[in-house]
Parts: sequence; C-alpha cells; structure tokens
Amino acid sequence: MSYREVQRTNSANRQKLQTQDQQWLKTNGYRNTGWDNVISLYQKIGEFVDSYQFKDLSLEELFLEADRIGNKYLTDEEREAFNQEFNQEVSEISTQIDRQFPDTEMEVVDFGNKPDRKSRSNSHQKSYRTTKV
Repeated sequence: MSYREVQRTNSANRQKLQTQDQQWLKTNGYRNTGWDNVISLYQKIGEFVDSYQFKDLSLEELFLEADRIGNKYLTDEEREAFNQEFNQEVSEISTQIDRQFPDTEMEVVDFGNKPDRKSRSNSHQKSYRTTKV
C-alpha cells in the first residue's frame, strides 16, 4: 500500500476502536503522519482489532481456538501421542470420580400403557415415565 492508503486505512480502522483504545493511542504518541509513525500505528490498530475478536468468545471457544492454532505446529505423531495421553488422563479422572461419587440409585423406565390426562387428548402420543428405585 502507498503512504496515503495506509493513512486512510488507519483513519478508518481507528474509528472502529473503542474510545479507551483511541485515547491510549493518542497518549502514547501513535500518530498518522510520518512513514514510521504510520506503520507503527497500522500495526498497533491491527493488534487492537485482533484482540477484539477474542473478547466475545466463551472460555470453551477460546480453548478450541488455541487448540486449533497449536495443532498447526504439531506433527501427526505428536498429535496422536498427545491424544493418547489425554485420553488416558481423562479415563483416570473418570475412574476417580466414579470411586468418590458412586451411582447407588437405579433408574427404571416404565413403558406401561397408563396414559396421563394430557395424552388422552393426544392418543397418538406415548407416555414414558422414569422412576428411581
């Protein structure tokens, strides 16, 4: 891009930033004049815009994004080894949880033909009840 194009891009992208980030740029001396200043402003605005894309993500989405980025730098063998270790850890944790919190209640599903009042009006619908023993 030419000098003027970078300046126009900076001006347009600066307007998209939050006001506190615009103030930060101003107080830290980022200006849109002078070739070196224009380039550094362009890079800093890019950093702010990149940080905005992750602000609205949930924690799970952030982990998935980090995993996707990290997987680019791993070989297939490294990924496979990691997945095996990870599955083993998850299995051990699951076993520990089952030991500490045993499931002592049995669930029985009754597929009997005792219709509720609601299902009488809708005779084509079956009613299912779950009971704990």
